[in-house]
Amino acid sequence: MANKERDSQENNIIGQSTFIEGIIKSQGNIRIDGRIRGTVTTEGNFIIGLTGEIEGHSRAKNITISGKYDGNIEATEKLILENNSKVSGDINTRRLVIDDGAIFNGNCSMKPSEEN
Repeated sequence: MANKERDSQENNIIGQSTFIEGIIKSQGNIRIDGRIRGTVTTEGNFIIGLTGEIEGHSRAKNITISGKYDGNIEATEKLILENNSKVSGDINTRRLVIDDGAIFNGNCSMKPSEEN
């Protein structure tokens, strides 16, 4: 149990000057300020910073996007598109927040809460 708690609080940061091509999997939180081409999967939260660029597919509990995203997104809880974000692709989430100024081109499917 202690290892699971520690893993879920782990923070992984990909810096602005970093480019990764491939698959990223984590139990903890991930923040991208660089470029990713591939798949990102985490049980934690996923943040794409203002300088972050993603080309691929992502799945995470909560996703916040400030940068550019091209691909499909699955947020099992909540997706936030901040005012500088540019997103092209399909979204699947329970809750969606789109700030004024955000750009979204694609389809959105929202799952009802399990409590309803």
